Amino acid sequence: MEVCFATDRKFAKIVQKSLDSEGLTQVKLVQVSAGKFRRYSHFKAIDYLKHPSIMLANLWDLLKVAVGVLQSQCLLIRFKPNVVFIKGGFVGLPVGLAAGLLWPRVPIVIHDSDTAPGLTNRVLSRFATKIATGMPLENYNYPAEKSAYTGIPIASLRPASVEQQAKLKAKWGFDAKKPLLVVTGGGLGSQRINDAVMSQLSELLKHTQVALVAGKDQYPKLAKREQPTGFKLYEFITSGFDELLGAADIVVSRAGATTIVELAALAKAVILVPNAMLPSSHQVKNAKALTDADAAVTLNDDRLVDRPQMLTTMVEELLGSDERLFELGRNLHKFAKPHAARDLARIIERAAK
Repeated sequence: MEVCFATDRKFAKIVQKSLDSEGLTQVKLVQVSAGKFRRYSHFKAIDYLKHPSIMLANLWDLLKVAVGVLQSQCLLIRFKPNVVFIKGGFVGLPVGLAAGLLWPRVPIVIHDSDTAPGLTNRVLSRFATKIATGMPLENYNYPAEKSAYTGIPIASLRPASVEQQAKLKAKWGFDAKKPLLVVTGGGLGSQRINDAVMSQLSELLKHTQVALVAGKDQYPKLAKREQPTGFKLYEFITSGFDELLGAADIVVSRAGATTIVELAALAKAVILVPNAMLPSSHQVKNAKALTDADAAVTLNDDRLVDRPQMLTTMVEELLGSDERLFELGRNLHKFAKPHAARDLARIIERAAK
């Protein structure tokens, strides 16, 4: 079987590094032109007119998408694939459009991680042979007859036992007998989350130990501050982050789809702080789906700024009830799909000519 991986110039080096690290030398990497349409949930139509730089950037990227469609059509004619798989993201749009416009059409399988489908998947869903989703189907408006809830493929993760959790705390330099709060705002970090934690740190440490993964943008400033006992600050964890999450009694996190699935696999009690500024507010919808299922508690992004003490109150309340911690972790664990990679692969195989 031959595999061709299409991406744009921006991500080509990252993809090549990943392929090399996994020993996938047989995968052919090609570059196509792609553009990202800039949308902001707090913008009205008139606001875009007030920012001509955004309008011009969108027009330029629209041209790049058009060029990418032509490049992708040439690629598909030359490569003659049996199926095209697209995992959301703006890079997949030109390839998916090219596959949908060719005749005879190339079967397309798309995968949507978030409960709020991105623009690329909304456009390509009309051409798709099969649509796989990261969350239960009731969160989507896709045609039921060609949709399947597979979950999101991740590394194999399992909940830690009480004994394993204690050992993991000790391994990361924490007191194995005390609760641990792990806070993460993503790779670049979240200033709002970081600021709330640091402003409430003395109060939080009365109830729990704290591990803050600040992100590359935020770490240098925070590293200059005093690091009290029971608190550890990290820039970014490239290896073993699943161990730190496994050690946690509570995790505070953004509401990205992949992060949610990893926490579900670990059966963690989670406080979600969705980023409401992202296009279509997909993190808000992810968080709502879990809150409605009593699988997480949500803290509004804006309220975290105005009233950071709410974070301490939530943590204190959760730590005051082992039953509630267990209940949240159990309910979130229902969203874990350990066979997501296998199920998604089978869908792609069936769609192939």
